[in-house]
Amino acid sequence: MVSRLIDESERLKTILDRLNEKSIEDYYNPYRVFEWPDELPAEMWWMTPELTTTYGTPIADELPAERLHALSRHESVNFYSLNVHGIRELLIEVTKRIHTADFRTPSEFFHHFIGEENEHMWFFAEFCLRYGGKIYTQPRGGAETIPPNNAESLLVFCRILIFEELVDHFNSKMALDRNLHETIRQVNRIHHQDESRHIAFGRELVSVLFEDFRKTATEEEITQVSDYLKRYMSFSFESLYSPQVYRDAGIENPLEFRRRLLNDPRRKEFEQQVFRKTFSFLTKTGLLGDRDLSAFSASN
Repeated sequence: MVSRLIDESERLKTILDRLNEKSIEDYYNPYRVFEWPDELPAEMWWMTPELTTTYGTPIADELPAERLHALSRHESVNFYSLNVHGIRELLIEVTKRIHTADFRTPSEFFHHFIGEENEHMWFFAEFCLRYGGKIYTQPRGGAETIPPNNAESLLVFCRILIFEELVDHFNSKMALDRNLHETIRQVNRIHHQDESRHIAFGRELVSVLFEDFRKTATEEEITQVSDYLKRYMSFSFESLYSPQVYRDAGIENPLEFRRRLLNDPRRKEFEQQVFRKTFSFLTKTGLLGDRDLSAFSASN
C-alpha cells in the first residue's frame, strides 16, 4: 500500500518536519513584497542570454541586438506563462490528494505547497499581464493518458518534479544575473527560494512512490513509465520554443524559425544543461535507464 510506505518512511517524515518549519519561517506576503514599476526597459535583456532559445546558434548571429532583446522579452513572458499553466495543473493534482488515505503524512506540507504555488501563479501572471499584455496559451500535449493505471500518482508527482526542476534551472540563474532588471531578478529569486523546498519534497516522495510501484510492476510497465517521462521531458523543454513568441517578436515564418532552432545542435546541449540534475535523479532511482539524454530528444 502506498499509504503504508509513505507513513513508515522516517526519512520522508524528517524532511517534511524540516520543510514545514522552513515554509513558516520563510513566509512572505507576495502582494506586499513586489513593487511593480510601470514598465521595464525594452532595450535590455529580459532573460539571461544563455537561457534564450537562439543562444549559441547561427540564427543569433543573423539577428540585430534589438531583435534579440525583443525575443528575450517575449521568451521571458512565455516562460512565466508556462509557470502559470504548470502551477494550475499541479494545484489540481495535489488538491485531489490532500487528506486522502494514501497521502495523510504529507498533507500538512501540501497546505504550504498549495498556498505557495497559488501565490507563485499570481505573481507570474501579474508579470505577464503587466509587461507582456497577455499570458501565452498552453501548448498542447504533455499530459496524455498515463500508462499504466497503477502509476497515476507516481507520474503526477514525477511531472510536477520535472516541471519544477526545469523552472528552477532558469530561476537560479536569472536571480543572480546583474544584467537583468531587479524586478526580473526578484521574481526569480523568490520563486527559487520556495522551489528548493518543493524539489526536496518532490524527490523524496517520487522515490517512495516508485519503490511501491516497482514491487508489483512488470518490466513492460516500468518501460512504459520510463518512456512516458522521456516524452514529458521533451514536451516540457520544447514548450520554450514557441511560434507565438517568435511571431510577436517580429520573426517572419515563425514555424520555420522554430524548426531551425529545434534542429540545431545547440538544442540538445541546452536540454542536457536544463535537465542534468533531473535526469541524474531519475536515473539513480531507476525511473530512467538510458543515460544518453539525447535519446529522448524528439526531432521536429
